[in-house]
Amino acid sequence: MGRRPAHPRRSWGAICYLDEVVEARQDTTVVLHPLADHRRQLPIERLGVTLDAAPGFCLVVSYNPGYQSVLKDLKDSTRQRLVAIEFGFPAADVEEKVVAHEAGVGSDVAAELVRLAQAIRRLENRGLREVASTRVLIAAGRLIAEGSAPGRRPRRRRRPVDRRHSHR
Repeated sequence: MGRRPAHPRRSWGAICYLDEVVEARQDTTVVLHPLADHRRQLPIERLGVTLDAAPGFCLVVSYNPGYQSVLKDLKDSTRQRLVAIEFGFPAADVEEKVVAHEAGVGSDVAAELVRLAQAIRRLENRGLREVASTRVLIAAGRLIAEGSAPGRRPRRRRRPVDRRHSHR
């Protein structure tokens, strides 16, 4: 039987980045445990292979706590193998530059969007589960750049009422 080529992350010691790791099924994230703890190994049962992490290997996972579902979070057994770094939102002047650049809007529009987001973010601990992210500001800025007037909501098309199934 021929030798399998070395897995790139194993032989190069690269960074393995897993985005929104809480979206994976919890029973599948446990495969990361031996990679994230003192063993630094990734067993691939299907192939009957165990990969040893090279000295420079780094596992990075990211997720937004409470995003999309309050019920989705890392298992305690997974969390204890990781170092957590919590990021807040960027400073207003930095966020304005990001929104202006990414959305293609002027600094005045970007500043107004960031001011609105900051007002919404102050409501986070008052019952609002999700606040305006920088990503949402960029999406709003792109709509404005494409000609949508800020402050006006799109009109919904009214569907005709089917009176055959209505009850009197």
